[in-house]
Amino acid sequence: MAHPISAFQAAYISIEVLIALVSVPGNILVIWAVKMNQALRDATFCFIVSLAVADVAVGALVIPLAIIINIGPQTEFYSCLMVACPVLILTESSILALLAIAVDRYLRVKIPVRYKSVVTPRRAAVAIAGCWIVSFLVGLTPMFGWNNLSKMRRTQEPNGSQEFVITCQFETVISMEYMVYFNFFVWVLPPLLLMLLIYLEVFNLIRKQLNKKVSSSSNDPQKYYGKELKIAKSLALVLFLFALSWLPLHVLNCITLFCPSCQTPHILTYIAIFLTHGNSAMNPIVYAFRIKKFRTAFLQIWNQYFCCKSTKNAAGSTTEAEPGN
Repeated sequence: MAHPISAFQAAYISIEVLIALVSVPGNILVIWAVKMNQALRDATFCFIVSLAVADVAVGALVIPLAIIINIGPQTEFYSCLMVACPVLILTESSILALLAIAVDRYLRVKIPVRYKSVVTPRRAAVAIAGCWIVSFLVGLTPMFGWNNLSKMRRTQEPNGSQEFVITCQFETVISMEYMVYFNFFVWVLPPLLLMLLIYLEVFNLIRKQLNKKVSSSSNDPQKYYGKELKIAKSLALVLFLFALSWLPLHVLNCITLFCPSCQTPHILTYIAIFLTHGNSAMNPIVYAFRIKKFRTAFLQIWNQYFCCKSTKNAAGSTTEAEPGN
């Protein structure tokens, strides 16, 4: 029989559902905006769509699976592992999409004349596909053997059948050595540091160009680099929010691995989990407030499909009724 849900679990589930209800529509709106607006069709926005797809999956897939894990059902070991792995895949996909965006912005300011011949739609598609392939390989590594199965078999007696039934929890099946040494130290921290260096160089190149052109009679370079600076600041903010959201949980994982006797308050773990999931809801808000092209596309979608639909129908009915009056 299933265990009754406690008041704390009910509060946890309510917050997770709220995050999902913000994340899924918001990121679908981002994908929709890029699809319908020709001005959002360059490589940067294709990488942003890849990031949005990962964020939609967090809200639609990872959060429901996280709720299941929080309840802690009795299940077979590899079934639990399959529930735990999607968050690892999508985290890595988000990181690699952010890295691709950072590299793309660097190329835009480093080689503006040759940019379109270097970053073609085909190469952008290959880069996105590569990011997702690597994400699946990194995220599914526990399924290939780097997990806690052998450790659990040493400490617990099997129930006599082929299947090893456990209470499904993330830390029960996912190895902390994998989370810290492989996931964090190889696939999270180095890309974040690399992106920091890339954005610092992007800002440095833009400022140099703006200072160089300040006395020029031509306004085009000034306008180009001014626009690039605004977009780079917005995308750097997305990166900052991602790091702010994910680093606390990885720090807690490091404490769990390197200091087994240290007792981490459960509330800190839950706050760190909420931050990681909540990050998926943040990006559309950043785009809406910081990137004019997105703001325009969002308003266009709202006015065309939601706000004025009933008004147009009412106006059409009135028009049809007028000849009979």
